[in-house]
Amino acid sequence: MKIIVQKYGGTSVGSIEKIKNVARRLIKAQEAGYGVVGVVSAMAGTTDQLIDLAHDITDAPDSREYDMLVSTGEQASAALVAMAIKSAGSKARSFLGHQIKIVTDEAFSKARIMTIDAEKILEDLQYNSIAVVAGFQGVDEAGNITTLGRGGSDTSAVALAASLGAEVCEIYTDVDGVYTADPNICPTARKINKISYEEMLEMASLGAKVLHSRSVEIAKKYNVPIHVRSSFSQEEGTMVTMEDGEMEKYVVTSVNYNRNEAKLTISDIPDVPGVAEEIFMPIAQANINVDMIIQNIGSNGLAALTFTVSQADTKKALKILKGVANKLKATSVSVDEKVAKVSIVGVGMRSHYGVAAKFFSTLAKENINIMMISTSEIKISCVIEEKYTELAVRVLHEAFNLSSE
Repeated sequence: MKIIVQKYGGTSVGSIEKIKNVARRLIKAQEAGYGVVGVVSAMAGTTDQLIDLAHDITDAPDSREYDMLVSTGEQASAALVAMAIKSAGSKARSFLGHQIKIVTDEAFSKARIMTIDAEKILEDLQYNSIAVVAGFQGVDEAGNITTLGRGGSDTSAVALAASLGAEVCEIYTDVDGVYTADPNICPTARKINKISYEEMLEMASLGAKVLHSRSVEIAKKYNVPIHVRSSFSQEEGTMVTMEDGEMEKYVVTSVNYNRNEAKLTISDIPDVPGVAEEIFMPIAQANINVDMIIQNIGSNGLAALTFTVSQADTKKALKILKGVANKLKATSVSVDEKVAKVSIVGVGMRSHYGVAAKFFSTLAKENINIMMISTSEIKISCVIEEKYTELAVRVLHEAFNLSSE
């Protein structure tokens, strides 16, 4: 049986009429001869409302109960989509994460999928029934409901596609594909027809909101083609797939930004082996992801260390860092949340020189100061003042000719 997995985001199921539209699309795919699995997010705004309710109760919700609460939005969407399919005359059944055993680790709100038992879904597909799965959620070994973090429904969908051996995982959203930059900032941004897993993974981790980074990691590992499409049109979107020679024609594929960054600095720490471990070990144990890191060597055997984290983790990271500072007798700890990360990505950067020079000179011409720099084979990122974000994106987009076909 040919299997297709279709994931629909919150805006795609944001009203009863939109839910009926999703049902029609799932039925159409089944009529085309596929075994169909639909993965759905909570209706637009629902998760935020649930989070607000939790914080109305307490400033620090218990992590287990928090996941129990916020996972209910996807449960409602799955049931409503299944009802819409049945009312249209087709077979369907909704599933929650624990019902099909999407087993995760115990990191509430940031759980990672360990295994999936897809037998129940395969049984339903054999009976020509459409399986509608609640995204974003799983269950740990102790039976507790867990959630995968914001954007986790993408991860649910791709992981299911890998487990089922699906031909493709279609991600339906409110945009019609992946663009060379955010069209809201860059009106001249163009849609990319095909992009490599590696480029998409960098873009997702750098702030592009089209796909969740963990979903791309899974797709790359198991070679699951992803088709990013709009749920409001029939147009082809962007294929995320294995790299080919054609992709290297473009030196830079996209310009990305992320305003959800905070910069933390601990000053006058001993410049000796083991200090970095003392700083970052407790941060890792708190399940906080660290992005960019810079160490500046000072005088008298002391140094300063600066790193960035997600703004959602700032308070927790700052509390840990202050504790470490006391232990190391550091003179100060500071935080700056008025920063942003701007990046360029492209597999063509491997075989072209002068890319970094153009990147830095373009920002310098606009008097945009660079605070931190990070690079890989196919990426250059820098941290700048948040107020220059849109300007930086536009001038870099123009400098690398991303508007032209």
